[in-house]
Amino acid sequence: MFARAKKSGKYQYLQIVENKKEKGKVRQRVIATIGRMDQLQSKGRVETLIRSLSRFSEQALLIISGKSDVSADSKKIGPVLIFERLWEEAGIRKAISRVLEGRKFEFDVERAIFLTVLHRLLVSGSDRFCHRWCRDYIIKGIEGLELHHLYRAMGFLGEALDVQNESTGFSPRCNKDLVEELIFSHRRDLFRIWTWY
Repeated sequence: MFARAKKSGKYQYLQIVENKKEKGKVRQRVIATIGRMDQLQSKGRVETLIRSLSRFSEQALLIISGKSDVSADSKKIGPVLIFERLWEEAGIRKAISRVLEGRKFEFDVERAIFLTVLHRLLVSGSDRFCHRWCRDYIIKGIEGLELHHLYRAMGFLGEALDVQNESTGFSPRCNKDLVEELIFSHRRDLFRIWTWY
């Protein structure tokens, strides 16, 4: 059995239909016509009927809609906790904060960078996709971040420095280079060259 909407004239009607096999062919038989769809939906009777029928189901039924009382929501935290710890211990937050000194942004640039880097590590994709993707995770400090904030944070990292004395011929030095240098100077012990005897 299943429900279907059947058009008759200018209206659609909600019906309960049964498939039955007769002489090798499947035939559909209308068990009941519940009523006109527009009237049922305007009065909320479709949800009432579904809730009523769900009492007889052996499995739990979740109705997820704006009008439902029952809803399920889950958020992921594992990858965020691990990456947050690595971010802190590597000194990335401090490095970004130092490069940001004297700059006045109306949003948390470090959190926007954290979000986009985490997104690229886990699933990759555009900043636009990242803005939607983060809804499934609990990430401290990203409340209020909009898509244009992510774009501006990435723009900040790629912003060319005024002093270009150590730049290569391939690309100008930018804020990202300063962040990298601060991270490496903070964690110099990780990058020590070992001499084998």
